Amino acid sequence: ILGALTCERFWTRFGRNVTTWSPVGAAFNTKAQRRYLFGVQGLFGVPELSCPEGFEVATKKALKKTECLLEKACCGPPGVQTVEAFDQLSDGLCKVADLADFVKVAHPDPEYRKAAEKTCIEIGTVVEKLNTNVELCQSLRKLLDNADMATDLDADTRRVAELFMFDFEISGIHLDDKRAVALHVKLLDLNNEFLVGSHMPNRIATSVVPQHLHFHFANEGSFIQVGGLHADSPDDLVREIAYRVYLYPNADMFECLEELLKCRYKLAKLVGYESYGHRALKGTMAKTPETVMSFLQLLTDKLSDRTAKDFDMMRGMKKKLNPRNSELMPWDHSFLSGVVRAERYNIEPSLYSPYLSLGACMEGLNNLFCQLYGVSLMSEQPGVGEVWSEDVRKLAVVHETEGLLGYIYCDFFHRSDKPHQDCHFTIRGGRWCQDMGQYQLPVVVLMLSLPQPTKSTPTLLTPGMMENLFHEMGHAMHSMLGRTRYQHVTGTRCATDFAEVPSILMEYFASDYRVISQFARHYETGQAWQLRFSHLIGYGAKYYSYLLSRAVASMVWKQCFLQDPLNRDMGERYRREMLAHGGAKEPMLMVEGMLQRRPTMEDFVDALVSELEPNFETFMMDSES
Repeated sequence: ILGALTCERFWTRFGRNVTTWSPVGAAFNTKAQRRYLFGVQGLFGVPELSCPEGFEVATKKALKKTECLLEKACCGPPGVQTVEAFDQLSDGLCKVADLADFVKVAHPDPEYRKAAEKTCIEIGTVVEKLNTNVELCQSLRKLLDNADMATDLDADTRRVAELFMFDFEISGIHLDDKRAVALHVKLLDLNNEFLVGSHMPNRIATSVVPQHLHFHFANEGSFIQVGGLHADSPDDLVREIAYRVYLYPNADMFECLEELLKCRYKLAKLVGYESYGHRALKGTMAKTPETVMSFLQLLTDKLSDRTAKDFDMMRGMKKKLNPRNSELMPWDHSFLSGVVRAERYNIEPSLYSPYLSLGACMEGLNNLFCQLYGVSLMSEQPGVGEVWSEDVRKLAVVHETEGLLGYIYCDFFHRSDKPHQDCHFTIRGGRWCQDMGQYQLPVVVLMLSLPQPTKSTPTLLTPGMMENLFHEMGHAMHSMLGRTRYQHVTGTRCATDFAEVPSILMEYFASDYRVISQFARHYETGQAWQLRFSHLIGYGAKYYSYLLSRAVASMVWKQCFLQDPLNRDMGERYRREMLAHGGAKEPMLMVEGMLQRRPTMEDFVDALVSELEPNFETFMMDSES
């Protein structure tokens, strides 16, 4: 591995002066060529998952192990070993459930997806029952209620114990009846129903849509399917049709959403909270709905004048593009704001894309991580059956002194039946395995939807695509660089309003000319929007987290990286203060440690507002000077 690391660093350092790509650049700029070095494996190297039926085997195996660990956790004497047993219990279930959670949305084989969906439901039901297991809760309470034993626990162990206890409390462990369990199971079903429905296309009779616009949409016999908003289409009518049809109210979805919200409220009241928001925000940086609303209102007030000016600019652009129909409509906002930006900053993505091949961007990430953390990305050949598509690349993440940190599977290219969204999946969390005397390496998947390369041209990214790549890689490195003792708080398993900080911070690196200049080179040389808002499930009362995380990332960038984005000392400090802890430390304490002060909500708002000042220091402007 050390030899490979030296080679990787050599290629990174001298890549801009030669015509060949580094190993990691070549892996992403050429078609995948499989040279299988191993025998048949299952998905992610899990032997049972060489066929869809293997999910049932893996589930039974995990549940059997759960029974043994449950007895160990309930019957053993209280102490550190109690928390370790809880974490092993969590790890055993998560390793199957998290993997299945990814496969059910990303695998091209419907049989795999169906089997994974069944596993998710089975294990989800078991988890809800464990969260209301009185005997299991009492074993943890004995430990935390004993002042002497609780004081003797190290900080990480005590926090993890308290987080497990919090899970019991919000699940209604103190209730004698079974209402909480029933509500949890019902909520799980409603969540799945809403998620599936929110991504389903709507359809309209072909005869209603003008003939010359049919090719913009998918045809289904006498109907046209509309599976998105087509917000970037330059044709006003295409955007209007997509907006009206895709967001047209659906009675079944309305009923599902209403029932879901009622269920959340009932569960929150049942376990002693004022609302679902109060229950969901405990443990976050904001902590209460009142703080969130204060933050959002303050931000709204400070941005109101700018917002009015933005709408005036969009109206002016609409009048310029379409004098006969200049009224600004809801389906115009995204398209016109893009046109205004392009005109103002003279941005034409096609001018930059040849310099932003996927391989070049991966070289850039590799170079950045090497300089900030002493970490390299190394392309590896997967075994037979290890990946779900020929296009998936496997990266080993290697530190110059610590060795192998974990694996990143890169599912970057568009294919049919693949969700059109960029996201990060934890497949296996990192943790210290006491019985084996070694660290369980984290495994994650990054999923993008980039265009496929051709025989003569690699995948070329727009600046926006590159920003998304850097964003998702920020999540991946959060998972890789953390070295938490417990799986329950590994990597991105932290407060929701902190989890986006590492990924958004990477966007600042993606737009800095000093970073870009190190790798950019030409490759030759009745609108029911709420029914489409799938984040209602994953984020619920915490969707403000993107804004708060962006504020934190902005402050970290300006204070710590703006002067020198490749500073190793600052990279090490960032890893030590913010990435290494996962969810094992209060998020605000991590922010305070990095900034050397405790910011207020007003500070966060000011950081966001300052982002809008006319100071367009991006590689695109610099490249024209």
